[in-house]
Amino acid sequence: MKKAVVLLARGFEEVEALTCVDVLRRGGVHCVTCSISSDRDVASCHEVHVRADNLLKDMHTDKYDVIIIPGGMPGAENLKDDGEVVNLVRKFYSNNKIVAAICAGPIVLGKAGIIEGKKVTCYPGFEKDLGSIDFSREIVVQDGNIITSRGPATAVYFAFRILQNLADGNTVENLKKDMLLNLI
Repeated sequence: MKKAVVLLARGFEEVEALTCVDVLRRGGVHCVTCSISSDRDVASCHEVHVRADNLLKDMHTDKYDVIIIPGGMPGAENLKDDGEVVNLVRKFYSNNKIVAAICAGPIVLGKAGIIEGKKVTCYPGFEKDLGSIDFSREIVVQDGNIITSRGPATAVYFAFRILQNLADGNTVENLKKDMLLNLI
């Protein structure tokens, strides 16, 4: 079974984080949330409190296939400013595992130095913080093992792009029908 981890820091965007958890779990991926602090209770940018499945310090992240960085402020900044998170992103990237970031989340990828020259998207205005990238206005962009997306409204498409990399086509298409995504 494929495995994904969604990193949560104080101020994360709940739609972006939890949509990924929901879609991936429905698609048969073992997806867990992980607090980067010493407390499993993490407050989102809208003060929604989520109890993370794990603490980063207790995780064996080498067993995971995908790392997901949600946006939200100050959540994305908190992730970017955490050296362990930045090193973990570098490790996933160098091991050719999927690194996915949405909204302001790509600032973490910029800090990790893994998106130089890559086709990337993000929430409008954050592209200036990403260095020398090939910026795209598409709602979801994949360049190699890096997946990026624009923001809350694109979260379901972002989650499905991640799932496409982990599950077979029938699973993805059946889930789109079950979730009525095929109506859009």
